[in-house]
Amino acid sequence: MVKHSLTEELRSEMELLDRTVDILTAIKKDQPIGINTLSERLEIESHKVRYSLRLLEKESIIEPTAKGAMITDKHEKFEKELIEELREMENNLEKMITALSE
Repeated sequence: MVKHSLTEELRSEMELLDRTVDILTAIKKDQPIGINTLSERLEIESHKVRYSLRLLEKESIIEPTAKGAMITDKHEKFEKELIEELREMENNLEKMITALSE
């Protein structure tokens, strides 16, 4: 697949979002869970896990504990809003694909 500068930043951000969703899902399943365990289970470098955890903590979706990360009661609202945003993005992508295909 050819990579273009117009889409490279989007691709990078999508990879970050995908990784962060995977981490959130793992936390929900096995909380509390630490960075090393997440890194091993998901086969993601620990510095990338740490970055995604910081993003989730900044949004108050998770909280750190002595035993590892745990989700907060704000995660359900966050997930619903994220799904809505992703669907909107999907619609926009479909419109662009359609326009370019004509």
